[in-house]
Amino acid sequence: MLNPQDTLMFAEAAEAGAVIARQFAANAETVKALAASLRANPPRGIVTCARGSSDHAATFAKYLFETRLGLLTTSAAPSIASVYGTAPALADMLAIAISQSGKSPDILATVDAAKSAGARTVAMVNVADSPLAGQVDTLLPLHAGPERSVAATKSYIASIASLLNLAAHWSGDAELLAALETAPALLAQAWACDWTPLVEQLATARGLYVIGRGIGFGIAQEAALKFKETSGLHAEAFSAAEVKHGPMALVGPDFPLLVFRQADETAESVDELVREVVARGGQVLIAGEPVDGAIHLPVPAAHPAIEPMLQVQAFYRAVNALSVRRGFNPDQPPHLAKVTETL
Repeated sequence: MLNPQDTLMFAEAAEAGAVIARQFAANAETVKALAASLRANPPRGIVTCARGSSDHAATFAKYLFETRLGLLTTSAAPSIASVYGTAPALADMLAIAISQSGKSPDILATVDAAKSAGARTVAMVNVADSPLAGQVDTLLPLHAGPERSVAATKSYIASIASLLNLAAHWSGDAELLAALETAPALLAQAWACDWTPLVEQLATARGLYVIGRGIGFGIAQEAALKFKETSGLHAEAFSAAEVKHGPMALVGPDFPLLVFRQADETAESVDELVREVVARGGQVLIAGEPVDGAIHLPVPAAHPAIEPMLQVQAFYRAVNALSVRRGFNPDQPPHLAKVTETL
């Protein structure tokens, strides 16, 4: 049987702390210059462009930029440019493309359309000599290094870190900047957290909901994808509010939920949902502060904005083990390839 510690996914995810330390050092001057320029000439809003795990980082960006900067942030549908051939009115907008490979045709078409429409373009991309990297006004390399496992891990965390770093410098948030200095060490601590209860509880599960709210919702989306991708386990991501609009009809005795909770303004509503599900007999695993009746998954205490990044790091180790436990190889999911080029 495959040892979970022998997978590429395990080895690559374990590098996350070193990756973001390298990224912060390498991109320091570029990020400062970009932030100063954006303060001097603020965009009307922000549009993100991404697919897969990178699009879950874009969800994180929406909540991060709207709460920290007050700028409307929306996700571009790549098919608008690549299939329909339409160029939305994006003059004076900031367009941020997020990608591991930097070569998917639909992402390239969307960035080209945004630039032609008068948007300022930024790429957060892992392959620094990719077509996307050469297409934008400002390049912020992710510096994650080669990622060979089909399951993206360190590149996703690198994307989250890059977004946090830009938001902190752009907003001049000294508290968040200080928190980011501790992030590499905290990621190492998160990697060491024991989430064995998740593996035990979901070893024979047939499906689950993954819950987050605010900046935690993009992490929930990423976790739901990884359950499907690595473990053959159907998972749906919902916000702690949206799950009450229909999906709760399926929640009953022993129905599993994985909940990501950060200690910010969303915490009370998340706790309320957990208590409601526990009262129905549901099986709740919660990352963050414990709630009575739920199985607690430990994560290092941190600034609320970086909590989700630590939670997904601990999750990656657990879902890698779950994959092997369920008889899969997380590095080689069926029907998938590392680089997906879509139109």
